[in-house]
This record gives sequence, C-alpha cells and structure tokens, in this order.
Amino acid sequence: MDNTPGMLGRVAIAIGEVGGNISALQGFEVKTATLDEDIVVNCTSESHQDQVRGALERLDGIEILEFEDRTFKMHEGGKIEVLSLAPVRDVEDLSMAYTPGVARVCREIEKNPAAAHDYTIKRNTVAIVSDGTAVLGLGDIGPEAAMPVMEGKALLFKHFADVDAFPVCINTKDVEEIIETVLRLEPTFGGINLEDIAAPGAFEVEERLDAAMDIPVFHDDQHGTAIVTLAALENALRIVDKSLEDLRVVVAGVGAAGVAVSKILMNAGVSNVIGCDRQGSVHTGRESLNSSKRWFAENTNPEHFDGSLSDAMPGADVFIGVSGPDLITVDDVKAMAPGPIVFAMANPDPEIRPELIQDIAAVIATGRSDFPNQINNVLAFPGVFRGALDSGARRITENMKVAAARAIASTVSDDELAPDHIIPSVFNPNVAPAVAAACAEAARSDGVCR
Repeated sequence: MDNTPGMLGRVAIAIGEVGGNISALQGFEVKTATLDEDIVVNCTSESHQDQVRGALERLDGIEILEFEDRTFKMHEGGKIEVLSLAPVRDVEDLSMAYTPGVARVCREIEKNPAAAHDYTIKRNTVAIVSDGTAVLGLGDIGPEAAMPVMEGKALLFKHFADVDAFPVCINTKDVEEIIETVLRLEPTFGGINLEDIAAPGAFEVEERLDAAMDIPVFHDDQHGTAIVTLAALENALRIVDKSLEDLRVVVAGVGAAGVAVSKILMNAGVSNVIGCDRQGSVHTGRESLNSSKRWFAENTNPEHFDGSLSDAMPGADVFIGVSGPDLITVDDVKAMAPGPIVFAMANPDPEIRPELIQDIAAVIATGRSDFPNQINNVLAFPGVFRGALDSGARRITENMKVAAARAIASTVSDDELAPDHIIPSVFNPNVAPAVAAACAEAARSDGVCR
C-alpha cells in the first residue's frame, strides 16, 4: 500500500464493509514510498474470500502481492511426520538400533510376544482406521478424502496425550474386508480408533473387532461423543438440580452416535430414553429395524411412545440431537419440562439455532466451537487411549467410558460452573491426564489389563 496516513484505515474499512473480520496484522515492512503488510482476515466461505480480495483490489494505492487460504496452507504436505527416538551417531548406535543387535530383541519377542508392548512402538501407537463413508457431515467421500481428518486426529492424539497415532484409510466399504484388514494390523498397533465409518456397518465392525483383538478398539464417533455428552449432562444437571434417574431424554438420531449416547446414559442411571429417526420414535412395534435399532427398541422407550420427534418433546427434561439441522422448533423447546436442557450437536448446522432458545433453555450445548459448551470428542479420546495404553488394557469397557465422562465433568469446578460453562475447554491441560487416570483405574477394576 502507499505509505501515506490513513491508508491502513481505508484497507480496514474496505474489508469490514464486505463482512470480513481482521483477526491479525502480522508485521510490516516499510519501503519508503510503500508499505508491505500481512493481514489475516476471517471469511465465511471461499466466495467471501473473493469478495474481500475484490474490495481491496478496487482501492487506489493498493496491490495484493500474495494471498493464501490458511486452512489449505496448514494441510500442505500433511500434518504429521515420523520422528526417531534412538540416536544413530556412530557404528555402535547402528549395530544396536539395527543389525546385528536388533536380532536379540526380535528373539525375545518371538519367545514372549507380549514383550512387543515393551520393546516396540506398539506400546504407544494407535491406528486411526476409516473407510471414508461417514466423514464429518460430508458423508461418503472416500478414503483419500478422509485422510485430512484422520491426520488431524493423529495430531490431536499427540498434542493432548502424547499418543503416536497413524491414519489407516482403507479402500473398501465391505464390512468383512474392513474387519479382515484391521485384524492383520494387530502386531503393529497398541490400539484401534475406528473413525467415520457409516452405520450400521460401524456397529458390526467394532463389535467383532473388539471380540477378536487383544488390544482396545474404540469407535470414536460413537463413544467419544457419548462420553463428552454424559460429562456435559452431569454438569448441566447440577445447574437445574435434577438427577439422572428422574430424566426423560429425547434423542434425535439413532445412528452410531445416538445409540452410543443412549447406552452410556443408561449405564450412568437414566431409565427413560426415547430415540427418534426420520420415521419417528423407535419402538418394538416398528417393522424393518436393523440390528442396532432393534436393540435400541428393546432397551429404550419404556412407555412405548409412538409418534414424531415433535410429539415426543412435551415434558422432556433433555433433548440430545445427533442428526441434522433444524429438526426441532422454539415451540418444541417451550413444551419441555421446566429447566430444559438442549444439546443440539449436529455439526455444522445444529438441530436448532442456540440464539433462538437462549431465553428458554436452561442449558444449551452444541457441536460447534463458536458457541459455548462445545461437545468435542477431543476431550475424551486422547485420555481414553492414554489410560488404556498405560494400564495395558485389552479392551475399553463401559465402566471406563463412564469413568472418563465423570473425570471430564470433574474438571469444571463449582466456581466455574455456569449455564455457558458446563464442559471444560479442549485446551484445559488437566482434562487428558484426569481421563487417563480414571480410565486406567477402571480398567484395573474391571480386570481387563494384561
């Protein structure tokens, strides 16, 4: 830009007039008559980026030298790498790290396969397995397109719990082939995190792998969501002074997440859960239920309610949405019991916009980071695996999941607890260690440690 008074102000006004939000000025360089400035602008979409650039290009005295999408820039070349732990400084190091010294360690593991947990990366390594059939809210986009999500997951594993995780995206949608592939990975990994696999196949994949493998298997879309939901609900109940045993809970979405959320709530003490899908409430009188919905029908809805989601809302204490946008209305929330708790967790567009019910609901949570009380799986899965790996757990039990939820809830103190703060920040450094310790203790109590 021209190095004249008021020029930066003109730039800021031009960006603001088209809805851009300047989040940072990252340094400048004066070149006598001109000034080079790096500006970071938050935009709502790629087309909005074009609007911002166009607004600047129309200003006299301005030239855009370079621009980049910061999200794409972060992903260039991937987001993880392999680092060596053993130095190779000389021949002696080489002879121990590789041949001939490594042969002694190989023989030891041959005699005692469990020693692989001590002398290989298996002790701290998790495979993040996906077929790319249910990625975020994008649906079936394939294994290659799923890789950025799985890399991001690996990044979070390392950052929050120092677990080395690696994406394994599989080029098949066949349940049998997925199971066979993952079974063959067991010698390398200490745990399996299943991710973004569509229901109902996800249930069978997890159930069969959990039964067949001697390492923990965890479907994060189900159980990570469930753990954090229970944690948030327990703290929300402290605000409205209700107990789990007395709740009437309506769940929108009876896929992988909805079933898992309902299971963990019932394990924690909730007795009245009504689940609804596109056809209405799930109950034993309905025909053509798949295996997971059949289990759901047989274990929930004790009043045998038969009706739509809107019909189920009157008198409900809690609404939990894990389905899609705009499924409930303001009137639905008004019809709930006093002190309604609304967890509208569909992402990016929730079942109801929080601002529409902020004066009606006692507590609101979403799956988004731009509203208070984000139900974010990153609060759960790093600590769950850290605890499972540290304790030598062969599997992840229901007690471990409930213990993880209560550990998350406990990190919000009485002084911090508020309607807009029922769940800790994902950057709270106390969360992952608390979850790890609780999971390890529960694993030992359940007798599932090697």
